[in-house]
Amino acid sequence: MSRRVADQLTIVLAGSASLAIAMGVGRFAFTPILPMMLHDGTVDLTVAGRLATANYVGYLVGALAAMLIPKEWPQTTIIKSALLLTVVLTALMALPFPTTWTGLRFLAGVASAIGFVFTSGWCLAELTGSTASIGSAIFTGPGAGIAVSGLAASVMTALSFTGQGAWTTFAVMSAAISALIWRVFRKPGRDVEPFYVGKARTSGRVPRTEMPMFAVAYGLAGFGYIVTATYLPVIAKNAISNSPLLTVFWPLFGISAVVGSLLASRVRKSADARLYLIGSYLVQAAGVAMSVVWEDAVGLALSSILVGVPFTAISYFAMNEVRRIRSSHHARYMGLLTAVFAVGQIMGPPVVGAIFARQVNSDSAFALALGIASITLVVGAVILVAMIVMFPARVHHSPQER
Repeated sequence: MSRRVADQLTIVLAGSASLAIAMGVGRFAFTPILPMMLHDGTVDLTVAGRLATANYVGYLVGALAAMLIPKEWPQTTIIKSALLLTVVLTALMALPFPTTWTGLRFLAGVASAIGFVFTSGWCLAELTGSTASIGSAIFTGPGAGIAVSGLAASVMTALSFTGQGAWTTFAVMSAAISALIWRVFRKPGRDVEPFYVGKARTSGRVPRTEMPMFAVAYGLAGFGYIVTATYLPVIAKNAISNSPLLTVFWPLFGISAVVGSLLASRVRKSADARLYLIGSYLVQAAGVAMSVVWEDAVGLALSSILVGVPFTAISYFAMNEVRRIRSSHHARYMGLLTAVFAVGQIMGPPVVGAIFARQVNSDSAFALALGIASITLVVGAVILVAMIVMFPARVHHSPQER
């Protein structure tokens, strides 16, 4: 193995690990820990929804803040700060001060978004000149983080850990991984034009309604998956409470997300990215509905896989589509879409809470919430189909190319 390949592999592994901490712990560790906290009696589903919403609001604020951070600030310093902050905030969740938990989950969301944005940007810049599949491999991090946190939570559940013990364990794990990758983030970073799927629009007037329609479609994806991503272990516990497979579905979701990100990096680059998005939306819609129509271990496993595979692939295709629609000032519009996606996520837990307030039992409440989420993803796919009809992908060719 050459020195250059070894350096690239080191960057990919460090970037993936950083995203695993930012997303797998900073955002989604709460999901596998929630059943433990419910068992401890420290939260109920209403409080859980509030904590989840606080984290998603924090992610929105963090995404917007990342757009405002001066370019002169060293990217690697920001990445390290986000890692350190995630470790500290996770550890503080273990303290018996429930009044602080909402604020802690909010700040964890902020750190998560900033860590995601700057880790992605720095790694892609450092991997300039490598193959696209190598660069996109860093996006296996969120799925890997979810899988590892889910497996760890499964072990902790079997050992009768409390929620307090689980938060402490995740903080220690995050600290150890951060220490291993700390030295990789040394250079300040540089700007780079990232790889993207599809052909860039190089000339011609951009329709004014195209970006708003795309933003709405992407925001619907944020709402469509978040009910499953927030409550999957609780849904499983309600459906198959005595099954020995109870704790495998969240890790399966994470592993599927890793597979999906790897598949996304191998697609045909000349195709319209909106076609990949439509397929991803429909697969995820089927996965969300699966846990309602097939309420056993097999149905939940299929649901975890079908929701997980498109999890990071949707963001990957969407960000590349932004570069095609807006070949200039694309960073601004990437931030816009991230914010709209976050708004969709924020709406998930309150909708579930409102449904629970009106339903007789939790099974019917989750069924209704998941049904709404599945329909939302189908609507998003329909909007993307309409966009293909209204705004066909075109590329301008010079006379020499014709």
